[in-house]
Amino acid sequence: MPRPLGELEDAVMTRVWKWNRPVTVREVLEDLQQERSIAYTTVMTVLDNLHQKGWVRREAEGRAYRYEAVSTRAAYAAALMNDAWSQSDNPAAALVAFFGMMSEEQRLSLRDAVRIVQGPETVEAAADTTRETGGENPGSAPEGDGR
Repeated sequence: MPRPLGELEDAVMTRVWKWNRPVTVREVLEDLQQERSIAYTTVMTVLDNLHQKGWVRREAEGRAYRYEAVSTRAAYAAALMNDAWSQSDNPAAALVAFFGMMSEEQRLSLRDAVRIVQGPETVEAAADTTRETGGENPGSAPEGDGR
C-alpha cells in the first residue's frame, strides 16, 4: 500500500494526473509558481522522489526527463481507502460510518460502482427477481432514471 502523498507531492501529482501526458519539471514549476514561490530544484527533487517511490515513470529527453503517472488518481484514492478500511478492527462499522458521511450524490455513485463491479449478469438477475416478486429490488434505482 502506498503511503499518502505529502502536500507538495500531491500538488505535483495533481498536475501530472490532470494533464494526463508526460510532463517536464519546467511545466510543473511554472504551474506551481502561479500559487506559491518554489524553486526548480525543489520540483525536480519532488519528481525524482515520486519516481523512486513508483508514482511516475520517466524518459530522458535531452538533458532532462519527461515524467508520466504510473496509475490514476482514482487508483491512488482507492488504495488509500482500502488501506484505511483494512486497518479497522471492525470493517463493517467503518463502512457504515463512511457511508453515513456520504452525500446522496456520492451514495448514488457508489451504487453505480457496485453495479459495474458486479457485472451485467447480476443486474439482469436483480431485474428478474423484481419481475418475479412484482416489486422493486431493494437498493436498485427505479427504471428509467439512467442509473
